[in-house]
Amino acid sequence: MSTAVYDAVVVGAGSVGLPAAMEMAEQGLKVLCIDQFASPGQGSNKAAIGGIRATHSSPAKIRLCLDSIRVFSTWKERRGDNIEWFQSGYLFVAYREEEERILKDLLKVQKSYGLNIDWHDKESLLELVPSLKKEGLRGGTYSPEDGSASPQLSSHAFYQRAKALGVGFRLGERVTSIIRRKGKVVGVRTDKGGYATGTVVNAAGAWARQLAQSGGLDVPVQPDCHEAGITEPTARFLKPMVVDLRPEPGSRNYYFYQHGEPGQVLFCITPEPQILGTDRRETSSFLPMIARRMVDLMPRLANVKVRRTWRGLYPNTPDGSPIIGPSPTLQGYIDAVGMCGQGYMLGPGVGALVSRMVTGKLSGADGEVLKELAPGREFGGTEALK
Repeated sequence: MSTAVYDAVVVGAGSVGLPAAMEMAEQGLKVLCIDQFASPGQGSNKAAIGGIRATHSSPAKIRLCLDSIRVFSTWKERRGDNIEWFQSGYLFVAYREEEERILKDLLKVQKSYGLNIDWHDKESLLELVPSLKKEGLRGGTYSPEDGSASPQLSSHAFYQRAKALGVGFRLGERVTSIIRRKGKVVGVRTDKGGYATGTVVNAAGAWARQLAQSGGLDVPVQPDCHEAGITEPTARFLKPMVVDLRPEPGSRNYYFYQHGEPGQVLFCITPEPQILGTDRRETSSFLPMIARRMVDLMPRLANVKVRRTWRGLYPNTPDGSPIIGPSPTLQGYIDAVGMCGQGYMLGPGVGALVSRMVTGKLSGADGEVLKELAPGREFGGTEALK
């Protein structure tokens, strides 16, 4: 039996892999997407709470997420699928001088890369979100063009579009090795067979490092565990995603928003210190910790009932930014990994960039993004709004 041959093989059918496969198929490439789970979006994608923002401190992430927002915000109009896009904006609040300084300092770079964002004083912020705690509020930044969508619905929409374009899917199948010959990719081997290709895209999320190592490479991606939750539906009282950067024991920051319809509040916390590993079991400590913080910031949340909580994985890098680009030592291998918990919002932008890499259609701006996120960069500092 002959081995099937593809222009590109994408490993990972999640937030990044699905858009990457779809975009390459849009360009006429024969693409195969392989995932260890039984259906698309079953890794970290299904644990996302749906926030989509271009409000970052990294120029590369700003550019990629602006591209993503253009995809999410026009998807229903262009493709017909309702992915529950809601342009609600993001609100970063400041109750201390430290957060005020950070947010104001970032405005120059954010505006220079095309973000519609401004600083709002206390009174202006309370007009946007009257439910915020007034005591100690100094102001904050608001970016009205950010928003949210449903990770489940958009994952399904990308999957259906990719299939319609001819992308092949091998689900419930695990890649065991990247096959290389004379410094070039020639295929992949799985627990169920093998496929020939000259291009492999690593979009394996929390499992990216194992995949890279199967090809004799390495990538500094270390997953850690984050918990999230959702409340019962409630009448609309909150439009933007609210982000509080203040650290407290057990958490570095937290954020929440009210979904468009039927109005549940979704919330998440960044644990401090990190909880390294791949344990996706929820804990008893998460809800009391975040509930206290959310109710302190917005007292009206006190009587809203929580329906469930869950735990997902953040594929982290040493500096909090993705690793995207071709391998300097293995021709045909491309990293699209280390999204640091922002794979859902970065996915369509990264997928389009991967497609341009593979088809040789990179722009000057793409070159700047790839330089900032290159696999061989020095990992110094950290992204301020991670």
